[in-house]
Amino acid sequence: MEQNFEQAGKLGKEFVDTSLQSFAAMTSSMQTIASEAADYSKKSFAAQSSVMEKMLSAKTPETVMEVQAAHAKTAYEGFVAQATRMSELYADMAKEIYKPFEGVIAKAK
Repeated sequence: MEQNFEQAGKLGKEFVDTSLQSFAAMTSSMQTIASEAADYSKKSFAAQSSVMEKMLSAKTPETVMEVQAAHAKTAYEGFVAQATRMSELYADMAKEIYKPFEGVIAKAK
């Protein structure tokens, strides 16, 4: 009976340690994701400001339309690239969060 309590205590400690490792991985990943989102926002704002300056200095409506069309294409491509990058970061975060539990689950089987 005493051995069962010791074993339960060891499993409990191992679970807490594993949970803390998982939480640390999640925290680190969330910081990376937040940094990536902030960088994209800054770049997007700068690009939009540049486009507005070009549009305001354009001499003809055709030039305005060309600038807007070029920006729309660039902005869409940038958004798709960023969305892909973010999905990769979230997938990596899920893997890192699960990684500490792999050993515990293997032992439980």
